Amino acid sequence: MQLSRRSLLTGLGLGAAAAAIGVSVSEAPEARAAGVRHLGRLTGPEQTGHLGAAWTDLCIPVDTNRGMLFIGGDTFDGAKLFEGSWRSPIGLRSSSTDLYNLRIDSAVGGNHARGLVHEPHHNGMTALPSDVFRVGDTLYMHLMRGRLHDTHHTDFWRSDDQGETWHYLCQWPGDMLGGAFQQKTYAVADDGYAYVLSSRFNRSVDSQLLLHRVPLERLGEPAAYEPWGWNGHQWGWGVAATSVGPVQPWGEIQWRAMNGAYALSWFDTRKSSGYTVKAARLALPTSNIFDAMGSATPLVSHFPRGGAQQKNPYGGFIVPGSTFDNFHVIVSQWTSDTEYWVHQYAASI
Repeated sequence: MQLSRRSLLTGLGLGAAAAAIGVSVSEAPEARAAGVRHLGRLTGPEQTGHLGAAWTDLCIPVDTNRGMLFIGGDTFDGAKLFEGSWRSPIGLRSSSTDLYNLRIDSAVGGNHARGLVHEPHHNGMTALPSDVFRVGDTLYMHLMRGRLHDTHHTDFWRSDDQGETWHYLCQWPGDMLGGAFQQKTYAVADDGYAYVLSSRFNRSVDSQLLLHRVPLERLGEPAAYEPWGWNGHQWGWGVAATSVGPVQPWGEIQWRAMNGAYALSWFDTRKSSGYTVKAARLALPTSNIFDAMGSATPLVSHFPRGGAQQKNPYGGFIVPGSTFDNFHVIVSQWTSDTEYWVHQYAASI
């Protein structure tokens, strides 16, 4: 019997995994609401099959100064999902950085996207990217290692050649801070710091949303990550990390400095939200995320919740070059073993 990725990684088949979060794999035909534009699909057999990446997801984008690099997750090159070679993470490239002309035309590895780091994928183990970003001419990539939603540890890598080769920097245990330091995303500010939001990577388990900061010249030093917390009287740096958002299951998160403010996107995995990718604007990295979430813009929903409608969306990674008025995100879709790919959407938030 052919096993699905979730069956292989977590012991659940596609239907069971979808049922576990209350999602039907056959409902909700795609529709688009006013204000959120579907710009097309970036991956799939027609778009990226010739690069050995017919089936891939996530595709976190970063501007490399010579085009856009998309860091993909679990990737297969067979006739359908779960067939052929299994690689993660991979790198796909668009020679254009024009937000309305992104077309993947090459891969790290030439004409067949190769795995960027060593990961044999034995017994369901994988290496899933949670973020990739650039500081100067250097790219950084954060990976979650283990079975899906069972992170053993996370590790951090750098590239000085636009993503062609990656060098190991450091790692963190998967149970650090109650697991809420597994899924990390970095907002690179102009004050010499990166501001790091993190959560547990398990959509069925409540997690804190934590904030740290780290000097840009010390990104690969775990001891340099300084928490933001509440000491009983006031918030401050160097205080034990306190949740800056609701304690709830968190899907994919991304956090970016943008136009003098900060953009947060996340996959809201609660059924009451319609399983929706959302985005919010914050003035400062320490602004009240609870308040910002209350006024968030719904971008792409499984059920209609004011944004575009797409079966089984997840992700929601912000495309470099976006503004709050022209906000582009990469949204994954996994509905069957022949429908596993990423889309591009644009909106205002």
